[in-house]
Amino acid sequence: MKTFDDIDMRILRELQQDAGVSLETLGERVGLSRNACWRRVRALEDSGAVKGRVALLDPTAVGLSLMVFMQIRTQSHDPDWQQRFNRAVQAIPGILSVYRMTGDLDYLIRARVSDMAGYDDLYQQLIHHVPIADVSASFVMEEIKDSTALPI
Repeated sequence: MKTFDDIDMRILRELQQDAGVSLETLGERVGLSRNACWRRVRALEDSGAVKGRVALLDPTAVGLSLMVFMQIRTQSHDPDWQQRFNRAVQAIPGILSVYRMTGDLDYLIRARVSDMAGYDDLYQQLIHHVPIADVSASFVMEEIKDSTALPI
């Protein structure tokens, strides 16, 4: 793990809030010249601390208003099943996040779909690729907090 100084941390916090901020503005906010700021940002990208820069879209505006959490239980834990499952979830565009869990639950999936028919389509795609013992879904009624910013 790389150690970051105070300026690096300020740059990282600023980029989490607005990755599209100009280098001039970013430099002003952290107390660096444009070129010095550019070098720091490049170093943060090269180190892997900054994985990428993206635009955050409004899901409703792009027709994906329904968020679903799918709880997956499997009867198979062999490497072949895991590889097939990993390939399947990577290939399905509506699946945003997948976590392997401890306890009774094997996997937790966070997905965005247009509606219940969109969820059914996603579900059918998943079970077509890999056998699953049990799938339970919870649909988000209200999004109270959703952040991509890490608490640094």
